[in-house]
Amino acid sequence: MKPYEQFVENILGAVRAGQGKDPAATTALIQEALQKAGLMGANAPAPDWMARFKPQGPGQHRQTGDATVFGPGAFLQGSYTNEAGTRRYRLYVPSRPSEGPRPLVVMLHGCTQDPGDFAAGTSMNLAAEQAGCLVLYPEQPLDANHNKCWNWFEQTHQQRGAGEPALIAGMTQQVAREQGADPQRVYVAGLSAGGAMAAVMAAAYPELYAAVGVHSGLAVGSARDLMSGLQAMKGKHKGRHARPGRPVPAIVFHGDGDAVVHPSNGQAVYRQFGAQGTEIEEPGAAHTRSMLLDPHGRVLAEHWLLHGAGHAWSGGSAAGSHAVASGPNASAEMLRFFLSQ
Repeated sequence: MKPYEQFVENILGAVRAGQGKDPAATTALIQEALQKAGLMGANAPAPDWMARFKPQGPGQHRQTGDATVFGPGAFLQGSYTNEAGTRRYRLYVPSRPSEGPRPLVVMLHGCTQDPGDFAAGTSMNLAAEQAGCLVLYPEQPLDANHNKCWNWFEQTHQQRGAGEPALIAGMTQQVAREQGADPQRVYVAGLSAGGAMAAVMAAAYPELYAAVGVHSGLAVGSARDLMSGLQAMKGKHKGRHARPGRPVPAIVFHGDGDAVVHPSNGQAVYRQFGAQGTEIEEPGAAHTRSMLLDPHGRVLAEHWLLHGAGHAWSGGSAAGSHAVASGPNASAEMLRFFLSQ
């Protein structure tokens, strides 16, 4: 049995064993499976980023931090509320004055992460500083998911106008208005569960997001509940995933050694968002980049298969979790792709 298969079997076993038990018992079983996969230390808790960046209530508040990690600009914090609930967020505003409306990138963190951890690991603020982009980091709280995962696998959170998609879209629109962002240059990206939710957002709100970036995530419609979500992570796809009603350019990163989300999921995202076109391939020692082009040579979708890479943000920083310095810089490549649309 391959490593990723063993990992998902452990998780599936934990879910089955936890059925009928209290949530704390189920969580303990899942954490044990994570420890066996080497994704959680036996005695070491996840980094307490929340303690370092405690919210100060509704509205936006300036928060200083290590400029080498979080950038020299302002790293604000705030909250957004609508009928679907309330979510806190972090917002990076570049230090350099803007000559016009700025692009806005929405970044959705993975399980066990929070905005501070995700910003540190991806170094997206540093890349955005150079490109003059705003970066919005919605936060998934523990009371919405015990592992702070976006609930991409539940049907309630896979559609327009409801659940988490409604919250993220509403937050995106509010922040864009408040910051005077360019409505034609709003993008969404994410890692793992956040990558899967980014795909959901692009499919549900194609008029809001001009492009999507999915790192180690899954295609829209891969699951209908937790059990089918775990099966999809294992690579057991059911049929062909429907494409969004309106084409949305997509850039996809996935490690061929991913032990958490099977690499076939990256290919499924690429095919789901890539319209019919001419495909070209650029093979390399460290990665293979595939691209779908329209008749005019415009890139509709990119798929970066990272050779030997696992379940972590490529070209990231050890300052955050779920990131590795090796491989192409996913943050820089995503910004390059987004701003070319």
